[in-house]
Amino acid sequence: MKYKIVLPLLAFCIIVLRPFVYTATPQQKDYLSSVEADKIRDAETINERIKLFLSFADDRLKKFQYELDHPSTNRHGDMLNSLLNAYVGCVDDAADLIQLGIEKQENIRQGIDLMTSRTKEFLVVLEKLSTDGPDRELYKENLDDAIEGTHDAMNDAEKAKKKVAPPPVRRKN
Repeated sequence: MKYKIVLPLLAFCIIVLRPFVYTATPQQKDYLSSVEADKIRDAETINERIKLFLSFADDRLKKFQYELDHPSTNRHGDMLNSLLNAYVGCVDDAADLIQLGIEKQENIRQGIDLMTSRTKEFLVVLEKLSTDGPDRELYKENLDDAIEGTHDAMNDAEKAKKKVAPPPVRRKN
């Protein structure tokens, strides 16, 4: 008789409390490997994190180009789209870190300069793919999103350059 009350009560508690248990665990970005996520976590400064996210974005873009040149026999379109989504995620996270650095009033000039230069390089590759990339119909929508996201990140970095004070000038006596 006791079990008739305890079991439904236990089942009810599991169902009700389940969402709270899962939301308490930190979520890993789905486009980062566990090693990459550890590197981001271990980076001490925002500049280092920006540099890591941009290197991961560069890696995804190179993998995308490799996949275009050496198409896999299965799920080729899915692979291309997931690599573009991962690229955009990395660039967006780097841009978010720039905004965070400005809010915290940290010295992020190095990260801003890196973002400006790397996004220009990325745009050259993405726009070339947009005009004459093979199998464009498989990834066109995500490629357009990647170009737009890269433009936005570059514009945000340019605006951030103006918000961040220039380095102090040392004067000789």
